[in-house]
Amino acid sequence: MRIGILGSGLMGGKLGTILARAGHEVVFSYARSEQKLKRLAREAQGNARAGTPGEAAREADALLLAVHWSRVDDVLKQAGDVSGKTIVSCSLPMNADDTGLAIAHTSSGAEVLAKKIPRARVVSAFNTVPSEVLFGVFAARRKARKPSLVYCGDDARSKEIAAKLIRDVGFEPVDAGPLRIARYTEPFALLIAQLAYEGTAGPELAYRFERFGK
Repeated sequence: MRIGILGSGLMGGKLGTILARAGHEVVFSYARSEQKLKRLAREAQGNARAGTPGEAAREADALLLAVHWSRVDDVLKQAGDVSGKTIVSCSLPMNADDTGLAIAHTSSGAEVLAKKIPRARVVSAFNTVPSEVLFGVFAARRKARKPSLVYCGDDARSKEIAAKLIRDVGFEPVDAGPLRIARYTEPFALLIAQLAYEGTAGPELAYRFERFGK
């Protein structure tokens, strides 16, 4: 697929690199410098290039939104018309000093995002694991027991695209339901961050759900 990366920081840079190495055509965009985008494209060692958010969005089969919540409006403005596009968002609605969620309980960042771009198809995914674990998961992608990754959204086709990308990175996708379930997955992401960054074992952390019984 053609994947546009809107936000090439830790999450966007690593996921874009992995998706390029998994065989997708990737356009990195929206970083502090064009040099960083070119470096990411070069180091991805796949079909990747640097571009503007508009170029990343124009011919994309899916867009990965991976910016700080305070930058969402700006990157969407630069991306232009995203009508009909699948937007896989890993952006959490963090407050200005990153101490908590700015939106919670009665709504979610994913739902607010969907209202900003009502003609696009938003799926919330990849925001429940630390960026530090991504390369390790990708390296172990052929193992039988894979870590889980929850995702949610309202459009069936876009959820299929998100599930494929989740598998390509090395996770087992877990469909949590409609987009409003992001009200639960976004706080869950803060629990994972607490364990990853405040614990003593390091941030290379993933999770896995298992079922028992019939």
